[in-house]
Amino acid sequence: MKIEHTALYVSDLERARELYHNPKTGFSSYFLSFDGGARLEIMHRPDVSEKITEPRLGYAHIAFSVGNRESVKALTERLRADGFQITSEPRVTGDGYYESCIADFDGNVIEITE
Repeated sequence: MKIEHTALYVSDLERARELYHNPKTGFSSYFLSFDGGARLEIMHRPDVSEKITEPRLGYAHIAFSVGNRESVKALTERLRADGFQITSEPRVTGDGYYESCIADFDGNVIEITE
């Protein structure tokens, strides 16, 4: 298992070079790549605010790559059995990721990707 990326919501994406945009939800994001393969996802959505509500500016999630779709499904089920809340069942996202999301016991979102 490796950290695939960490994501942050920001209020301004003007510096984006390769922008993903979902016109249905207004969600936009881009990735910054670093030596060694780590990436940072910078995201924007019109309904995100600075208030302590979900979604909000700042930390959004951390993503772990587990290698393949079957491993995503298996880890999701293991975490469900361990009592974690599944916030997004395994699925293909609009930008082509296969992922599921869980909330830890403090509500932090963790994304499991292939």
